[in-house]
Amino acid sequence: MKNFESVDEILDFAIAREESAYAFYTKWAGKSKNQGISKFFAELAAEENVHKEKLLEIKAGKELESSTAQVKNLMISEFTVVSKIDEDSNYQDALLAAMKREKAAFKFYTALSELADDEKLVAFFKMLAQEEAKHKLKLELEYDENILSEN
Repeated sequence: MKNFESVDEILDFAIAREESAYAFYTKWAGKSKNQGISKFFAELAAEENVHKEKLLEIKAGKELESSTAQVKNLMISEFTVVSKIDEDSNYQDALLAAMKREKAAFKFYTALSELADDEKLVAFFKMLAQEEAKHKLKLELEYDENILSEN
C-alpha cells in the first residue's frame, strides 16, 4: 500500500477510490438495456457516493457514528476470474469485475483501519470496510440468482 504522510492524504486517496467506484457503476448502469440491471448498478453508484460524502465530512472534521457489523461472504469472487473488462463485456463480466473491486475496497479499508491511530478513524474505516463487504454480497447474490441459476 502507498505510504501516506497524513490523514488528509489517506482520506484523499479513499475519496478518489470512491469516485472511481461511482464512475464504474454509473457507466454500467447506463450501459445496460435491462431496467433492473441498470437500477441495480445505479443503487451501488449511489452508495459509493454516500461513502465519498462521509469521507469528505470526516476530512472537514465532522464526527460520524459507525458500525462494524459483520457481513456474510458467499466467496463467489474468490473462485472466478475476469481477464479483461471493456465496452464489449457482458453483464456477467461486469458483475465479476464489480465483485473484485468491492473485495479490493474491503481490503483497502481494512488496511487503513489497521494503520490509523485515532480510535474514531479506525472505527470509521472498519465501518467502510463492512459497507464494501455489503456491496460485494449484493453483487454475489445477484450473480448467484441471475448467472449461476441460469446454468
